[in-house]
Amino acid sequence: MRNVGEQLRDWRQRRHLSQLDLAGLADISSRHLSFIETGRSLPSRAMLLRLSDRLEVPLRERNALFVAAGYAPVYSERRIDDPSLQEARKAIELVLRGHEPYPALAVDRHWHLQAANRALAPLLKGVAPELLVPPVNVLRLSLHPEGVAPRIVNLGQWRAHLLHRLRQQVDATGDATLSALHDELAAYPAPAYDEAPDPDAVVVPMRMRSEVGELSFLSTTTVFGTPVAVTLSELAIESFFPADAKTAKVLRTTGFLRAMATIPFLRRDAPYRIG
Repeated sequence: MRNVGEQLRDWRQRRHLSQLDLAGLADISSRHLSFIETGRSLPSRAMLLRLSDRLEVPLRERNALFVAAGYAPVYSERRIDDPSLQEARKAIELVLRGHEPYPALAVDRHWHLQAANRALAPLLKGVAPELLVPPVNVLRLSLHPEGVAPRIVNLGQWRAHLLHRLRQQVDATGDATLSALHDELAAYPAPAYDEAPDPDAVVVPMRMRSEVGELSFLSTTTVFGTPVAVTLSELAIESFFPADAKTAKVLRTTGFLRAMATIPFLRRDAPYRIG
């Protein structure tokens, strides 16, 4: 394991900060920070908390900093089905169910599906069964040639959007698993051509072919505002909204609502399941 000073230097450089910049943000001298990064000085727990906060280090990696400095981890890490996270699960269920009849799902830091509402299942008809075996990776599910990709009308735009978003995560976290996922997805076949993006658009929609015609969705991301546990800090809820009146109408029809209740897509041994 690299020492705490090396890890702090890496995080500072990843945030494109000089030692002087970070020292100013943390209200310490640049000399003191230099001593910490070179191993000549060991930061206290309070100093590590301050530096990791100013560097916006994810909670999991903050624990690694504390261990490297010889301290016990500060932030707890539990499975989402741990009894202590019951209230958090209830909150997730409330958000997901409340979003119906529009699709919504919860994912972990590596984009593995942790929960979903019933509106997602009808959109996954025709997906290769092996892509739905837990742990289900929703980015792989979206861009894989045997996943949703063949039915995405603007695949070039949507693919570029997801890869850009994933690259930003890799740059921000340095996560090797996310980096490998990015490389895998980037190697999937790309469309030979795609329509030019709308210059007046403020978001990238996902447009899908379906049995009832083309559906168009906008997506938003929700995270816990002040998490103090690693698991919750890494959980995000992806909510899809209809991007046009036609999609909104289709998703509220009797046929779609019936499909929500009858099409299973998660195995019963998935780690956490809603719907």
